[in-house]
Amino acid sequence: MFLENIKQGAHKKGWIEVICGSMFSGKTEELIRRLKRAQFAKQKIEIFKPQIDTRYHEENVVSHQGNEIMSTPVSSSSTILLLANDVDVIGIDEAQFFDLELINVCNQLANSGVRVIVAGLDMDYKGNPFGPIPGLLACAEYVTKVHAICMNCGGLAHISHRKTAETNLVLLGETDSYEPLCRDCFNTSKN
Repeated sequence: MFLENIKQGAHKKGWIEVICGSMFSGKTEELIRRLKRAQFAKQKIEIFKPQIDTRYHEENVVSHQGNEIMSTPVSSSSTILLLANDVDVIGIDEAQFFDLELINVCNQLANSGVRVIVAGLDMDYKGNPFGPIPGLLACAEYVTKVHAICMNCGGLAHISHRKTAETNLVLLGETDSYEPLCRDCFNTSKN
């Protein structure tokens, strides 16, 4: 039956994978690893990131460890649908910076047979659910939560604690602005 489906050009099955966690937990590193494996397997891939994320490179997705992969910066999630043509796998980095329409975009892609791999912060600097990630977690077939190491106690960290007085929800930064903390150390820092 399986071979018959292949010969008849059966509908290929898509799905959504979400890689989430705090800053410095290896989300982008894992996204790049999965995408490079798909490239090695001769699958057609496209990678997207929000246009506002220019920390390491204007276009490429780059991990804190310096690994990188070519990507296309876009200003809105609906643009991904316009640019995703004839692909097997789509990667989306820093998904928390996209609008909530990203949930529908990812579902449309998966429904059309595309493997969609999304990486992003699941919580903002206050410890609240962040952007479209909670909705993506609810509809994803596969979820990977990665952890950093707490900068205070060495335990597993899952919150990106902001070290500055800036209160805007979106603040691009690195170790100068953020540190990963565990629940206890984060709660202590708020008091």
